[in-house]
Amino acid sequence: MTTSPYSLLDLAKALLYNVFAFDDQHPLLFTQFYFWAFFAFVMLMLALIGRNRILMRNAFLFFVSTFFYYKTSGDFTVLLIVATCLSYFVGRKVGKSVAGLPKAARAPLAARAWVAAGVVVNLVVLGYFKYAYLAVDMVNQICGTEFEVHDYLAALGNAIIGVDGHFSIDFIWLPVGISFYTFQCISYLMDIYRRRIAPLDNFLNYGFYVSFFPQLVAGPIVRANEFVRQISRPYSLSRRWFGIAVFWIVNGLAKKIILADYLAVNFADRVFTNPTMYGGFENFSALFVYSLQVYADFSGYTDIAIGVALLMGFHLPTNFNSPYKATNCGGFWKRWHISLSKWLQDYLYISMGGNRRATFGTYAVIATIAVVGTILSGSIWVAVAVVFVAGWCAVEALLRPDRRKGITSNVNRMNTMLLGGLWHGASWNFMIWGGLNGIGILIWRWWSNVGIHARAMISASIAAAMTAAAVYGQWPLARMGAVWLGVIAICSALRSLYNALRAPWELKWLERAWAIAQTFVYISFTRLFFRAGSNLNPAEANQVAWETATQMVDKIGSPWNTAQIPAILEAYAPVFIIFALGMVVHWLPDRLKRRYRVCFAMMPLPLMAVAVALIVIVIYQFVTADLQKFIYFQF
Repeated sequence: MTTSPYSLLDLAKALLYNVFAFDDQHPLLFTQFYFWAFFAFVMLMLALIGRNRILMRNAFLFFVSTFFYYKTSGDFTVLLIVATCLSYFVGRKVGKSVAGLPKAARAPLAARAWVAAGVVVNLVVLGYFKYAYLAVDMVNQICGTEFEVHDYLAALGNAIIGVDGHFSIDFIWLPVGISFYTFQCISYLMDIYRRRIAPLDNFLNYGFYVSFFPQLVAGPIVRANEFVRQISRPYSLSRRWFGIAVFWIVNGLAKKIILADYLAVNFADRVFTNPTMYGGFENFSALFVYSLQVYADFSGYTDIAIGVALLMGFHLPTNFNSPYKATNCGGFWKRWHISLSKWLQDYLYISMGGNRRATFGTYAVIATIAVVGTILSGSIWVAVAVVFVAGWCAVEALLRPDRRKGITSNVNRMNTMLLGGLWHGASWNFMIWGGLNGIGILIWRWWSNVGIHARAMISASIAAAMTAAAVYGQWPLARMGAVWLGVIAICSALRSLYNALRAPWELKWLERAWAIAQTFVYISFTRLFFRAGSNLNPAEANQVAWETATQMVDKIGSPWNTAQIPAILEAYAPVFIIFALGMVVHWLPDRLKRRYRVCFAMMPLPLMAVAVALIVIVIYQFVTADLQKFIYFQF
């Protein structure tokens, strides 16, 4: 039997279409074979280009990175190119205005105007896609109107290409990774303005910086002053770094597929989708399982991105440092999504005055939070509460000059965490999540200055109040608080007794383990609001997310049927075993992790190849029916 030339031609066309066409149902992921074929082609071309043809290499990587983004986002690639062109042009103008000025000198008016324009335009574009629904709701509630969201950029696109209906105008889709590359553009402009770097003199080099595909769609956020200097370096990769890169890739795949995807599909997603179908223990367990899932998903992506970039000769910043080893909420945010935390610290927290003073930006953010919180919650009491707390802080700062610095720095910290929550999406749940993290940081800062005996008295008093509220008010949240704070009160009392008896034994390890456990519990609870607000249509996010969160709180805070717990553990045994193993590996000492990482990196290449092949075979035994997208694609 022979094959007609027409069928071969059709097959070739179909193959080319699959290679180059965008499929919105199956965007390009690191876990797909297609990506690794794409990456193999990239590495082959880099080898042919050679290590010293730097501009050619950067131009090629700019081109393939743009193609990669097209395979994840389709027509939104135009937006990436426009943002890149705009920021490059503004960066040149800012650089020209501050050329020759020392860092300490005040920038001229032209530089301030250009950088302000560049930052504002980037934020407006980001705000259009992420907060259009919030803006329309605000206008409707304030003015009593009934406007509906209309995508004017999509309508403009239809007019430009002359095809009505090519872009949907009834719904604003969020471009993948827009927050990450927008922040990189802002970082570039600010670093030029602050004279940390000189503007790049070639558009291809700048386009490569903005669009570098390993970290383009989900971070880490690459700061201009950390990455730009690498652009002009020839390719260099030692044997040791090659092994480290392969380790990070394999480690990331294992995190994503074995931990994140398996835990999501087989437990966490089921409970969060319909919490009323499950009991209190299952809802409670889902919080902790999701904490490991979201960490494994995001850090797994970062591990792969770091490894892939390293094989191409580029170093990306560390984005995670065992965050569930943190002993307090402040320490957690120094270990979790480090690139975002540092970005918010440098460009938001410090700009508001940091730990020095309150500025106009501080009060502007407070006003914004009051208005946005009222719109998202639908309650004027949110604004009343924000204004009351802000007013109390202002009066306290005026009456107590010795505490003024501490008060204003705490206000700026809280503002930063609330805006960090809103960065993830215009949802009341994200705002609550950010606020709870801010409260956790402030409570830790206060608690660390309280004496041991006072801690025991305070925690016992609050636990008693929570218990009374649980008994007389029958409030599920009060029951949860009574149990948790009751445990804290008992342990604080034991610690107070231990100190009073002046026991000779050093129990620093126990104290650290207790602090890690309490931080993990608190962070996992805040994730209830984070997960409930994720993956939702912006038009219905607030209502659905709030219902999910309240349903889970009701289930967890209601009496449990403890007789069913053994059966639940047995039914979900693989889930709980994988969760336990994942946490054990996470809590391994850093020294041990470095040791086995280096041992892997220094394996003979044939042995490394065999090890990688076996590990990949094991990893892909856990692949679900359809590969799961990375969680942070939506942000």
